[in-house]
Amino acid sequence: MRIETTAGPAEIELDEVDDPPFLLVITHGAGGGVDAKDILTVRDSALAVGGAVARVVQPFRVAGRRAPGNAVKQDQAWLEIVAELRTRFPDIPIVQGGRSNGARVACRTAVAAGARGVIALSFPLHPPGKPEKTRRDELLSPGTIEVVVINGAKDPFGIPAPTDTAELRTIPNQPHAFRTGFDTISATVTPWLTRWGLDR
Repeated sequence: MRIETTAGPAEIELDEVDDPPFLLVITHGAGGGVDAKDILTVRDSALAVGGAVARVVQPFRVAGRRAPGNAVKQDQAWLEIVAELRTRFPDIPIVQGGRSNGARVACRTAVAAGARGVIALSFPLHPPGKPEKTRRDELLSPGTIEVVVINGAKDPFGIPAPTDTAELRTIPNQPHAFRTGFDTISATVTPWLTRWGLDR
């Protein structure tokens, strides 16, 4: 599926199901893709509890770039993508997700997108070695929109504090790109995702 945005075309890998209780819209990091194992683990967890899933290849990656560029333009394109997906999946909750840069986008746009929750994989709290350049203000305050953050315990981009988010899970011995711990990711997001279908 292809969606035109003001930043160029986005490509969507869509897993549709009958009568889904929610739609998970999830995206990649700056240099990655939607086939990263942690993203696929979240996708499989969402499908296992009946949700539909849209894995979004953002316009900058479709164009072959590794850097997302201007954050305002990136966020605007994301909101256009979500709005188009809502026409296909009306009247069900939207849950946003992403890894690394994609986690930042999902957090920054959650309120404007009307998301019910956010899954942030490897949220990059700061550039490596520069904790003073924190991105803590991009995380949603607990109590506004529910956010679950899953980071590696040895992530050089830093780890949000437990007070910064609704739920924080760290995976021992893992860096920014997970090599193991996918069972922990699934065990964390599965019950969390299940909730979005309970109030239909």
